[in-house]
Amino acid sequence: MSNVLRPYLAAVRSTLTAALTLDNFASQVVERHNLPEVEAGTSKEVLLNPLTISRNENERVLIEPSVNSIRLSISIKQADEIERILCNKFTRFMMQRAESFIVLRRKPVPGYDISFLITNTHTETMLKHKIVDFIIQFMEEVDKEISEMKLSLNARARIVAESYLTALQG
Repeated sequence: MSNVLRPYLAAVRSTLTAALTLDNFASQVVERHNLPEVEAGTSKEVLLNPLTISRNENERVLIEPSVNSIRLSISIKQADEIERILCNKFTRFMMQRAESFIVLRRKPVPGYDISFLITNTHTETMLKHKIVDFIIQFMEEVDKEISEMKLSLNARARIVAESYLTALQG
């Protein structure tokens, strides 16, 4: 992990760890149902204050806690058009495989690139610190993957441009 990214991820880790105090909360509308209140939004009194952790204007995390669930939305670094395209392709690829990740949502919150939904059943079946570790590692890996893809794309573009120029000269 780079030193520049460390304070940002530490803030996300500590906030997410504090927010993961979820309880079983039955629906107040339908009997014997247990919906994630952050998604359903039927009872305003069980929704807690959302929190945004921002590294810069483009890179931020929105944590929306409630009594029985947390929605975590991530806006990934997109400094230029190449990173914007790579980020879009990468997040679409991940969201198509949302079932494999259990906590990943198929559709992100508007204004963000990717979203996770963690419910009280997830915290009961999985260890809380492992869920937090997964989210932090996911954020690190996405940042690293997009940087590597951009370097690879630039190297390939350089090779193509050199071969084109040598073909014009020869």
